[in-house]
Amino acid sequence: MEFAGKKVLILGGGVTGSAVAKIIEEVGAKVRVADEKPLPDFVSHPINDLTNLDYDFAIVSPGWKPSHPLVQALLKANVKLTNEIDLAWHFKGIHCPDQKWIAITGTNGKTTTTELTAAMLNAAGFSANACGNVGTTVIESVFSDKKFEVLVLELSSFQIHWMSEPEFAAVAILNIADDHTDWHGSFEEYTKAKVKLLEHTDIGIINGQDQHLVKSASAWSGRKIYFGLETPAQGQLGLVEELLIDRAFVVDPNEAGAIAELSDVQPTVPHAVANTLAAAGLARAIGADLESINVAIKGFKPGRHRIELALEKDGIRWINDSKATNPHAAQASLFSATSSIWIAGGLAKGADFQELIEKCKKRIKFALLIGTDRELIAKELEKHKIEFYRIDGENVMESAVKKAKELAEAGDTVLMAPACASMDQFKNYSDRGDQFIAAVKKFA
Repeated sequence: MEFAGKKVLILGGGVTGSAVAKIIEEVGAKVRVADEKPLPDFVSHPINDLTNLDYDFAIVSPGWKPSHPLVQALLKANVKLTNEIDLAWHFKGIHCPDQKWIAITGTNGKTTTTELTAAMLNAAGFSANACGNVGTTVIESVFSDKKFEVLVLELSSFQIHWMSEPEFAAVAILNIADDHTDWHGSFEEYTKAKVKLLEHTDIGIINGQDQHLVKSASAWSGRKIYFGLETPAQGQLGLVEELLIDRAFVVDPNEAGAIAELSDVQPTVPHAVANTLAAAGLARAIGADLESINVAIKGFKPGRHRIELALEKDGIRWINDSKATNPHAAQASLFSATSSIWIAGGLAKGADFQELIEKCKKRIKFALLIGTDRELIAKELEKHKIEFYRIDGENVMESAVKKAKELAEAGDTVLMAPACASMDQFKNYSDRGDQFIAAVKKFA
């Protein structure tokens, strides 16, 4: 890929598109950007112009569907399509050929696991950076003056769908549950996008307790290292009583290495423990020692909006888990408490809520429903005779918190884990979480 003097169209002017545009322009390309809101620093291409496509390359941002009319028109015009991850891999080969890449995907837990893996590697003396869907873009990390030895990529199903070039030292797939079927068309296609990541590595760290994932990855012939919350067999990562154990990267396969004590993982909830095992597996694959990994686990604090304690008062815990943007993530949150006043709803993204409510029905004391697709949740709650209230008003989060305060008693958890995306009523999940915390401080 040579860009000097080339005409390049970038599809999408968000975080990824902006970063790519600046770098491609710096290496001599003539850049245009197609977006609903054109970037002020770049010449725009009308998003609905499907005929004037005289470009050498088009770079597709992750959220663009393959079925988008402009994507289809570019393919028909024989314009070469690429993407940020492949582009970053190309420049890595030029500027930092010895840099190692590892990658993490899954329906839930990607960001925390990516950040924890980078922390483990840095504690072990590697220069590592978390990037992709967290922190900086991958292409910016490749061009960083810090010259990172390892990039830890958080990858969405969209990014994996579009990419084809990278080779990873190791990858981890944390879990697969129903999500983004509105983009992929079906759960089967969403699964294929996730499992495709294994084709780009020889070492796969795989959740052995996710039977759908295990079955989906069965045809892949690389080295499978399973992790889970059970006693690990040889070549696996798991739990033995109160210890997280490595039986995959030890010298003697009959021995085991202690990664950490269970209490070192905060919060000590099942999905956090599983994700810590996955992160440790990736760090060990790069060469991190167990002692450094343990130090990183003890010092690690998850990012905001992930089972974040907003307040504990009068025996009631107020928890912000705005990052729970699908049913699978909300299920993990609901299983972290025994009696919840549950604030839920938003944009469902094609998800189904039947399994979530079926599994968590005994833990939901009341539900407070917000957002565009709340009736999908209401329908499932009605089946199980779980009492719920629809929350409306100009400031919906304040109204929800006020109602939760009326309902909550000592021993309850007020849990804002919406199981949906946020953009119908909030800027993003961070804004939703911030509004919840502000309302809790104001009224609780």
